[in-house]
Formats: sequence, C-alpha cells, structure tokens
Amino acid sequence: MYRVEKKNYKLIFDMKKKFTMGVGKYYFNVNSGNSSILIHRKEKRDAVLQFLSYKRIGKDCEWLGVWNGKSFDESSQPSAPKL
Repeated sequence: MYRVEKKNYKLIFDMKKKFTMGVGKYYFNVNSGNSSILIHRKEKRDAVLQFLSYKRIGKDCEWLGVWNGKSFDESSQPSAPKL
C-alpha cells in the first residue's frame, strides 16, 4: 500500500514482510539502489560462498547470520569459506 504525504511530498512505502524466517537458516542482505534483497541458504558453506561472490562483484552486502527464531546468531561477517 502506498501513501503520499502532502506536506513533505515524499512517497512512503507501507509494506510488511509476507514471509516467515526459517530457524537455522543463514541470511544476508544485498543492497542495490533503493532496495534491499534478503537471501537465505540452509547450509553455512553455501551462504558464505554466495555472500562472498556478491562481495567479489562489488555489491553492497550485509551478513545477518543464522536465525534462531528471535534474533541472529553468528552475525560476524565471514571473510573466507571454511570447507
């Protein structure tokens, strides 16, 4: 749903997440322009490899970590994959 404030002439987006985050999945954001894409992988190795591939091509990425149902654990940004 979109709402326009007449006072500031800004477009404000009222959007809600239409998904639930899976417990035990690894998440990271890829920021591109004005949007942020949330990506998840089941395995840490796959998530780290994908995260580093986005970083390698110059994307602005933010590592979130593994979702435990209430918050993110292992939230320090990975530097190299552990094979």
